[in-house]
Amino acid sequence: MTLQRVYLVAGELSGDILGAGLIRELKARHPGVEFRGIGGPRMQAEGMTSRFPLETLAVMGLVEVLKHLPELIRVRRTLKAEALVWQPDIMLGIDAPDFNLGLERQLREAGITTAHYVSPSVWAWRQGRVKGIAKSVDGMLTLLPFEAVFYREHRVPVAFVGHPLADEMPLENDRVATRQALELAPDSQVLALLPGSRANEIRFLGDTFLAAAELLCQRHPALRVVVPAATVDRHREISELLTHYPLLAQRVTLLNGQAREAMVASDIVLLASGTAALEAMLCHRSMLVAYKMAPMTHWLAKRMVKTQWVSLPNLIAQETLVPELIQEAASPDAIADQLSAMLSDEASRHALEARFAEMHATLQRNASRRAAEAISQLVAGQPLETVDGH
Repeated sequence: MTLQRVYLVAGELSGDILGAGLIRELKARHPGVEFRGIGGPRMQAEGMTSRFPLETLAVMGLVEVLKHLPELIRVRRTLKAEALVWQPDIMLGIDAPDFNLGLERQLREAGITTAHYVSPSVWAWRQGRVKGIAKSVDGMLTLLPFEAVFYREHRVPVAFVGHPLADEMPLENDRVATRQALELAPDSQVLALLPGSRANEIRFLGDTFLAAAELLCQRHPALRVVVPAATVDRHREISELLTHYPLLAQRVTLLNGQAREAMVASDIVLLASGTAALEAMLCHRSMLVAYKMAPMTHWLAKRMVKTQWVSLPNLIAQETLVPELIQEAASPDAIADQLSAMLSDEASRHALEARFAEMHATLQRNASRRAAEAISQLVAGQPLETVDGH
């Protein structure tokens, strides 16, 4: 069956990147296919007609959502009405689950095939949401393999398409050349320290991470520390904190961005939980994940989160490859002890780097091509499981 019309709704920059890659693959498979919905500059450059700016759905926080709720309702009604008139072969929501899953459900009930690209964290908390997802989509496209397992267990058609970040990053990287580019000695021990990209993360983790790094410098005289600041504001905040750690300040290279280069150059990585842990895994580097949050947030999280681990490498492996220190456990002494043990055990570091390279290869599947295959099969009425061999 030739695909003729695809309705796409993306909600932020990452969705625009995914959508653009998907549009390219669908155009190669189905010449003349048309695209409408919501997309950013990358999707529009591939020929999509966007009805609203990409930023329309990028609303964060309860208060902000409530303030914009009337506008969001109006946008969803407009998209639904347009899709029903246009009658696409499929409607695909890209991330933005709070907005897209409701629209997908309305269109599916009206007889339009629907799918969702990028699973919400339903496997981690509020697992009951999967019942609503099953009513909203004909198929779920996941970036990670354990997500696909969760949906199969709940009888939701699913395709594991791989992670675009794994496609983007090479299976081999050059530690020596990267150190040279960052003006780090090739024979020194290097810690990459990433306390997070948000102001709140610096507030909760900044001093803890820097205090731990200072303790580590006392134990390892040849240690160099590389800190990639995610933004100009984070650079300023970290610079101010460093004035309280004179020994560490002598050993630090503070970068503007360049998180990936910092990790490639390192022997070990200390980071906050999140996408950075996945990126460190894809750089094939040993890491320690440490995280702190507001006490009430942590109290709620402990009762709501259903997973044994918080870091993506452990979730992907379904075993503890990466040590995790959360809340009270994430003290400077405990972090320094763990990092010191990692620095002293070169054989274990090399074994873990090899394991991460294998995991990288399993995620490097050409996500855009596989997503296009999944969409083509859904429209043709074929089972999604054939996309990834299940």
